[in-house]
Amino acid sequence: MQAYKRNPTRGFAWLVDGFRLWKRSPALVTYLTFGYLLILVLLSVIPLIGQAVASLILPIISLGVLNGMLAIHEGRKAGPEVLLSGFKSNVGGLVTVGGLYLTGTLLALAATALIDGGALLRIMVGNQALDEATMATPGLMGASLFGTLLTTPLMMAYWFAAMLVGWCGLSAPKAMFFSLIACWRSFGAFSLYVLGIFFLVLGGPALLISVIAQGSPALASLLTVPLPLITIPIVFASFLPNALDIFGQDVPHTAHA
Repeated sequence: MQAYKRNPTRGFAWLVDGFRLWKRSPALVTYLTFGYLLILVLLSVIPLIGQAVASLILPIISLGVLNGMLAIHEGRKAGPEVLLSGFKSNVGGLVTVGGLYLTGTLLALAATALIDGGALLRIMVGNQALDEATMATPGLMGASLFGTLLTTPLMMAYWFAAMLVGWCGLSAPKAMFFSLIACWRSFGAFSLYVLGIFFLVLGGPALLISVIAQGSPALASLLTVPLPLITIPIVFASFLPNALDIFGQDVPHTAHA
């Protein structure tokens, strides 16, 4: 499995390519994006087991999103059912990816208890409200930074794993290993990619709305609703150009959309 090293500027190019993909089928990209997010929310609210179930299922739904984006990229027709098409591709391997990610996340959160006595862990699992008193917990900020440091390699290992399991037939551990290596080889590009996502979803719209609010507060207020309906799907659309650029255009030839 070859993961190409890309220049840092490619991080911005992935978002530009995501915008182009979104323009080809705004309705389908928007459906895939918010369908994914809705499934995440619905699973997460299930008492006791919701978050665990969501972690196990989301690699399957993520593959469905990529299958839909690939259909748009290749000019093929795809219906609403494409969001669940991941259930046709190595479900066991995809669930294992989710399980490994969940286990790693819980271990990382447990490790932060060495700094804040378990406050961050209780917040993340929903056992403690994030209020003023909680924010004042000694060591909470340090625990958050430590948790970020521990989970960053885990997120890198997770990033391409669903694609590599579903499209390339790799086992979950091997897919996560290659995903980690791929992200590390192009770490500069991914860093700018994350910054670009932050600006596209938060910084850019906030700046635009603040400028418009100087002349028309009502119009600025109205824009707070449609802007996320455009920017978030563009981010989701950029996942496919990102994958194709890192692993080469031949990767989706093994996909089953």
